[in-house]
Amino acid sequence: MTQRPVLVVLFDGVQSLDVTGPYEVFAGAARAAGDPEAYPIRTASLDGGPVRAHSGLRLLPDTTLAEAVAGGAPHTLVVPGGEGTRMPDPALIDWLRAHAPDASRLVSVCTGALLLAEAGLLDGHRATTHWVACDHLARCYPEVEVDPDPIFVRDGRLATSAGVTAGIDLALALVEEDLGRDVALTVARHLVVFLRRPGNQAQFSVQLAAQTARREPLRDLQQWITEHPADDLSVEALAARARLSPRHFARAFHAETGTTPGRYVDRVRLEHARRLLEETSRGVEEVARASGYGTPEAMRRAFTRSLGTAPADYRRRFHSPVR
Repeated sequence: MTQRPVLVVLFDGVQSLDVTGPYEVFAGAARAAGDPEAYPIRTASLDGGPVRAHSGLRLLPDTTLAEAVAGGAPHTLVVPGGEGTRMPDPALIDWLRAHAPDASRLVSVCTGALLLAEAGLLDGHRATTHWVACDHLARCYPEVEVDPDPIFVRDGRLATSAGVTAGIDLALALVEEDLGRDVALTVARHLVVFLRRPGNQAQFSVQLAAQTARREPLRDLQQWITEHPADDLSVEALAARARLSPRHFARAFHAETGTTPGRYVDRVRLEHARRLLEETSRGVEEVARASGYGTPEAMRRAFTRSLGTAPADYRRRFHSPVR
């Protein structure tokens, strides 16, 4: 089996889950594939000394960064995030600038994207990071095409993921690419996570992505919409439920949630349909009705417009049958 050496960069203030999440996925994949050397993994810091994670956890690297690449570049270089990315050691940025381009696959987890951007490695590329840091990444590094929505983004040899646990989703996707779905599924089941959430799945559910309304009637209505996607969710019907005129309701909803009622409903229905396709065996027609689309054709148009794929194709790719 082909060896794909993995090198994980460590530094003071690192987010420990950004390190251990992908590490466990790659290590578990090697076991599941029956080849302990499928992913030889090493961790390294600048001087090879222990680092202190932001949580206080002490991590002991295997080696120095210089020694880690002395025998050649790793196949996959993983750059985690954490509070330590706010004021990174210039020597770490210099090392990334000099050696990261040699890796066959360059991966960042969470705010590790900020380190890659500081080294100029994301210029001209599409990338994501933790939602808290997306505006900062876009503002400070205008040459980077920042996409704040997905949980991970692939752009050629570059792969960037959103916050913390999204690094597990990205690592599982890479394992599936390298070793196949069966190995990735075995690892996912062992870790008790989804086989993988699609990369273009939003970092947040609809309720978390939208602002929560300040006024109780609108806040309660947001919750009611998510629980009743198949009901009449027209502006007129929602306004009547909120005891407001349609015009006043539409203005108030947008002012307090940052989105229009129609767009909020569209996202709720899409999220509901995706969840049913991923987690159940209900037919496409039944899913369409349960999600408020009415017909499979209406659902197909919504999926094609938002996700670039048809519901049946989406299910084939992301359905994880329950044992």
